[in-house]
This record gives sequence, C-alpha cells and structure tokens, in this order.
Amino acid sequence: MANTLTGLYPTIYEALDEVSREQIGFIPAVLRSTKAERVAKGQKIVWPVVPPGTPGDITPAASGPTPSDTVVGVPELTISKSRSVTFHLTGEELKGLKSGGTDQVIVKDAFTQAMRALANEVEADLAATAKEGASRAVGTAGTAPFATASDLTDLAEVMKILDDNGAPMSGRSLALNSAAVLNLRAKHAVALGQAGADGVLRSGVLEMIEGVIFRPSAGLKLHTKGTGASYATSGSTAVGVEAVALVTGTGTILAGDVVTFAADTVNKYVVGSGIAAPGTIQLGEPGARVIIPTANALTVGGNYTPNILFTRDALALAVRLPAAPDGGDSAEDVMTIEDPASGLVFEVRLYRQYRQVTYEVGIAWGQVAVKSEHIAILLG
Repeated sequence: MANTLTGLYPTIYEALDEVSREQIGFIPAVLRSTKAERVAKGQKIVWPVVPPGTPGDITPAASGPTPSDTVVGVPELTISKSRSVTFHLTGEELKGLKSGGTDQVIVKDAFTQAMRALANEVEADLAATAKEGASRAVGTAGTAPFATASDLTDLAEVMKILDDNGAPMSGRSLALNSAAVLNLRAKHAVALGQAGADGVLRSGVLEMIEGVIFRPSAGLKLHTKGTGASYATSGSTAVGVEAVALVTGTGTILAGDVVTFAADTVNKYVVGSGIAAPGTIQLGEPGARVIIPTANALTVGGNYTPNILFTRDALALAVRLPAAPDGGDSAEDVMTIEDPASGLVFEVRLYRQYRQVTYEVGIAWGQVAVKSEHIAILLG
C-alpha cells in the first residue's frame, strides 16, 4: 500500500476507466455552470432566460418607438447535494491482503464502486429533473418505442415537439432507457447500417440519427402516476398559459405525470408541479397549445418509463468539489481525478486513523431544467 494518493493514482485511474463505461447519457450532454465554485451548498445561482419578443405594427411617429417590457425568467440552480462514498481498511486487513497480493485489487474495486455510485446518482438526478421539466410527451405509456422495424416514426414525433416549440436543431440528444435501446438494436440495426449508421450493427454503439445523438442512460426509471381522478378545469385556459386550475377531483397529480384534456386529446402535457387536492397544476412551457375551456375533464396517463429528447441548453448542471475549511481538514492527502467520459471531477481524500486508513470519494452538484420547451418525453 502506497503512503500517499500519488502512489495510488494508477489504481484509481484504472477504476475510473471502468466507471466511464457505464450508461451515462445526460451528464455529457447538458450545460455546465461556471459559477459553481463560488457558491455554498443551498446557495442559489440565477440562470437568466430571455423570453421571445412580441411583434407589433410599425407606426411612424415624431420620436422613436416605445419599447415593450421584457420579463426575464430566472431559473434557480442550487448546489443541493454534497455526497461521498467512504471505505476503510484496518491494519490487520491490510496485512492479510498484502500477504496474498490482493490489496491493490480490493482498493481498485472499492474506488470503482464509489465513483460508479456517485456518477449514477448525478445521472438519476438529471433524468428526474428533465422528466419533470419537460413540455409535452408522445408515445404510449408502458410500451417501448421503436418496436416496428425500419420505422422511426417515434423519433419523428418527439422531434416534432421540439420543432414546434422553436428549439434549435443542433445539440439535440435523446436519452434512452434499456427497453428502447433493445428495440433499436434488435429491429433497426440492419436498416441503420444500410443508411450509413453502422455503429449499432457492428459494435452495438448508438450513433447520431436524423441530427439527434442517441445516448443510453441508466438514470431513466419508471414513473408511477398520481392517484388523481375526476378533475376538471375551473376556468378557461388560454393558449400559452401554463397554470391550469382544477376542481371537483380527488387524489394526487404528480410532477412528471402526463395529462390530457377533453378539449385537446392531441397534446400530452407534462406536469411540472402537481396537487394533492383541487388547486392549480403547472404545465411545462410553452403551456397550453389550444384553448382549454371551463369544466373540461382532465385525464392522467398511465405509468411509464421515459425516453427524453433535449437540447444542450435545456438542462444545466453545476458540479464542484465538496467544500473544505480554509487550511484543509485532517486529511493526510487529497487529489482530484476527472472522468474522461462524463467530465465529472471526483475528489479523493485519505485519512490515517487509529489502526486503519479511510478513503473518501466525493462530489457536489445541483441541476435545473432551464428551458422546458426544449425538452420532450418519448413514453416507454
């Protein structure tokens, strides 16, 4: 066992290479905040979002035009988590492991599991934030997309949501759950190979299709819908309005639930914030696509596992090393190491204690959906 972390660098980096092969789809595809190092846990970072302008008539006058007010949105990004994984080895354990030549193997595997757990937690948080921050959804809840060979209608339909919302064509990624990836590999590999995207057929690696980078993600989990039933609108909701007041019903409508209205069965809206009793739900931007009249019945869709299409500017991630007091703490050695696949930087600390040595792998982060109109769900 080396006396410092520098001596352990090859062992730690070997562990990191194993973690970089995990299915991480969101982390490398989102915006990173450059202000994360300046804030403490719980402190807010303001992320300004300028709304689209409103055209008006040009009217000649003696003076220049009177500008209209611009209300800048301010999504708040917070370092909400400072997390670590620790493990230790006692003197007796080290003595026994060294005698068998397995001490480096044990340390490598421990670092592997630590960085894997932290990276997966960041990925899961981004996936949940993207789901609850999405604008609308397409597809069938409970049915994996891409089930028909050589038919990419599912991709076209979810892209249409972003197109209609005015999202940029560049920087688009589609995070896929394992069932969707299975269908792509099983039913589309040959057709994609004939079209020039032969990575799926030859190596099982998903590529860019129709300008969208396909990114498998282990962070996409089953969404269990709320118990809400018999809700109806208490007033008319205009086009572009996100807040919808509901009455008469019972049960919960949860963030991430997919809902439709009797007056608009075409659009499947994603709930950004829900209710546990009659009240007001918030739809993802850009809100209602048609007028939803008073006393209009709401239906909550089924449970689903999401696949999420988003642009790079739609999600923001702030990552930094966990804070330490000025002058450091009792750690004997500290080093950082970057995951080349995800870009996450982990801090590794070594503490020599009473007849044992303890290692800590840590990272701090927070995330926010900046532009809901640039996020859409493909149900699965």
